[in-house]
Amino acid sequence: MSFITNTLLSLHGMVALALIFLLPALESSVFVGFIIPGETAVILGGVLAYEHRVSLPAAIAAGILGAIIGDSVGYVVGREFGRRILDSHTGRFIKKDHVRLAEEFIVRRGGFGVFLGRFAAALRAIIPGLAGMSGMRYRTFAIFNVLGGITWATAYSLAGYAAGASFRKVQSVAGELGYLVMGLIVVGVVVGILIKKRREKRPSHVVRAEPQPERHLESNGAGEPPLGPEI
Repeated sequence: MSFITNTLLSLHGMVALALIFLLPALESSVFVGFIIPGETAVILGGVLAYEHRVSLPAAIAAGILGAIIGDSVGYVVGREFGRRILDSHTGRFIKKDHVRLAEEFIVRRGGFGVFLGRFAAALRAIIPGLAGMSGMRYRTFAIFNVLGGITWATAYSLAGYAAGASFRKVQSVAGELGYLVMGLIVVGVVVGILIKKRREKRPSHVVRAEPQPERHLESNGAGEPPLGPEI
């Protein structure tokens, strides 16, 4: 990780912007995120802007485009080849618990799961692919993917720019935030499963109304009920 950090901090201009774009793009499209988190490149993009090696808007734009395009590729890969990848040698690098957690989260939260998953440390690389595997409509995925990419890249780029030379502290906080979000996701999924099981075990009592006996009124010959006795 220090090698990547030092390499990025030694670059400037278009080469630096290319890497700020490339690392988030590769994170979920080819699962590079399990080795190099894309947030590292985005934070360092803000640091490079602080050092006037790149412009801040360009660093933010590169991070946003990398996040959005990478997740879109991950969605398509998951839709077309997801199960085969998980069953292959490549799938061995992905923890089964993380896959089950992300699948349950996507099923329960849909598009919001895509947005929130962008900030979850260990789930960010696999949620786009699982969204494709789950059959989520691309339109739904794209909306929340764009919102998540813009929010994530802008926030982390600005954090790196504000931190400047103290960027390692921002990296640490960003990592802790990612695991905090993942913890919240775990709690939410577990609570949802428990509530579902409780509802399934609860007996459903259906109260059926007893049929009321029909009241047959005697006719007086004119199709009307009999009159009372005359006084």
